[in-house]
Amino acid sequence: MRQIILDTETTGLEWKKGNRVVEIGCVELMERRPTGNTYHQYINPQREFEQGAAEVTGLSLEFLADKPLFADIADDFLAFIDGADLIIHNAAFDVGFLDNELSLLGERYGRLRDRVQVEDSLLMARQRFPGQRNSLDALCRRLGVDNAHRQLHGALLDAQLLCEVYLHMTAGQSEIGFGGDEPVQPASAVPVFAGAAQGIRPRVLISDIEMLAHEGRLAVLRKKSGDRCLWDAVAL
Repeated sequence: MRQIILDTETTGLEWKKGNRVVEIGCVELMERRPTGNTYHQYINPQREFEQGAAEVTGLSLEFLADKPLFADIADDFLAFIDGADLIIHNAAFDVGFLDNELSLLGERYGRLRDRVQVEDSLLMARQRFPGQRNSLDALCRRLGVDNAHRQLHGALLDAQLLCEVYLHMTAGQSEIGFGGDEPVQPASAVPVFAGAAQGIRPRVLISDIEMLAHEGRLAVLRKKSGDRCLWDAVAL
């Protein structure tokens, strides 16, 4: 059983408004165990970020200017995920963006679900923890997954964290080839993109000048969490 934990970063909240994918991160599992095989790619979106989106990811158009277009990486990306079960947090968001990117390349690429099965870990979390916040950060805290190094959103880092969250949430499930008495290798043991893991991109703080963009940042955070973000709790 091959599973791929997937996350994307984008220039904004809606692909229907012309927003594009700027980063893809994937972590591979075989028989519920991380293999160490990952996929990570920055992408030149050829358009501006929406207000707040760049601050949340720490990315900029200047950084992405020399990165490949989605058309340049599409075949390699599809080859990596082909035939796998994709695990995505708030899957409708990422699948919508990726299907849009594929559609821009022509009909021959089809849609993600032509190639893979998709499972939404956010829906799974809501079923297991009804009435609670089920953002990735909230699940990390609840399940004891160390996310102290997550200062910014990054596709590969978030996929790695989601990998460990997913394995915790499904640890009691019986699946073919998974020995329930054997310890699961934590996702934190898997080599990942050094920049994401070490948080080398600058941490962004909200100053007085940035307060006008504050609501834009919260909107992007809510997109990723599928729920209210931590700032909402502070404001109550």
